[in-house]
Amino acid sequence: MAGPIEQFEIKPLIELGVLGGQQIALTNSAIYMFLTICVAAGFLLLSSRRRAIIPGRWQSSAEMLYEFVSKTLRDNAGEKGMKFFPLVFSLFMFILAANLIGMFPYAFTVTSQIIVTFALAMLVFFTVTIYGIVRHGLRFFRLFMPSGVPIALAPLIVPIEIMSFLSRPISHSVRLFSVMLAGHITLKVFAGFVVGLGSLGTLGLFSAILPLAMTVALTALEILMAVIQAYVFAMLTCMYLNDALHPSH
Repeated sequence: MAGPIEQFEIKPLIELGVLGGQQIALTNSAIYMFLTICVAAGFLLLSSRRRAIIPGRWQSSAEMLYEFVSKTLRDNAGEKGMKFFPLVFSLFMFILAANLIGMFPYAFTVTSQIIVTFALAMLVFFTVTIYGIVRHGLRFFRLFMPSGVPIALAPLIVPIEIMSFLSRPISHSVRLFSVMLAGHITLKVFAGFVVGLGSLGTLGLFSAILPLAMTVALTALEILMAVIQAYVFAMLTCMYLNDALHPSH
């Protein structure tokens, strides 16, 4: 049985040639990202194709996801934040689909790769920064001096706020990456216990009951975390967008 770390290995599947001395190939990560986009887009397109006044199960599911993200954005960024709804909803659906696809046996979990989650976090970071500067000009930098703070504390508060702002992509990406990585490793370890003990005969089969129960429980927990982490990423995105919309608050 493969070790718990091998499931995260990026492997070239389709060779595309060499460019500048570097091998170009479609990897399992790239293919699963493409699959994630297809699954998310396909679900939304198929569930909304009828546009019935009385929705069926699939249309209700899509509408619930739409309203859920919409409410999260309004609660954290206000009505003006709805201009960023396509971005937030796309991020939410991509992460949710990627997390759930990774729960299937032998599937590759895209969000367990720090480069993927960091790229998503940097997309949010640059969106907030560029929009904030374009929309507010130099007033955007009032973000680093919260209202109500005495001016005498500015030399202390401003560097802290700047460091906090610059570290957002790190915390934003590491949170998702670490939860998915740790969860899949733990799940694979307990599944390995089941296989290892089950191969020891009758006594081993009885001993494998506990790790089997833990594996089932961890699987349910991982499915829950797959949904929660998609929500957390989207919610933090909404909070950061609020800073671009209202930098003085």
